[in-house]
Amino acid sequence: MLKILLPALASFALACAAPVQAQPAAKPATAPLPTVEAGWVRATLPGQKGTGAFMRITAREPMQLVGVSTPVAGVAEVHEMKMEGDTMVMRAVDKLELPAGKPIELKPGGYHLMLQDLKKPLAAGATVPVTLVLRDAQGVQSRMQLELPVQAATPAQKKH
Repeated sequence: MLKILLPALASFALACAAPVQAQPAAKPATAPLPTVEAGWVRATLPGQKGTGAFMRITAREPMQLVGVSTPVAGVAEVHEMKMEGDTMVMRAVDKLELPAGKPIELKPGGYHLMLQDLKKPLAAGATVPVTLVLRDAQGVQSRMQLELPVQAATPAQKKH
């Protein structure tokens, strides 16, 4: 019995002594999250199934806004509105570039967050949780949690 076990034990010992393979280095830490100012969501009327969210985003390092989510909507996307000839066109975009130090406005009539398939009307005075999905220059994704107030009018309209 010992003659049978000794070769097996020797093979096991050699396998355990084999050099360890180096693991790939961990991805570098993500860039600092951007600052978000003047964020808000447009209030809706009963039965309205979509609305927009708006804000000013300033990244400290180059990054991209690559997604958005919120529990109040079945679909949340980064959208662009622009004129193409005589027609205003709105469409989802895969990413929005956030250059370092340059404020990017998400506003009515331009880039914005589109919240569709709303689960209930959004009344002025409420707040909406929104999660931004960001990707830094190294490709590392991070999430930024926001609580945006619901308003019937743009902040600029409220001042007049």
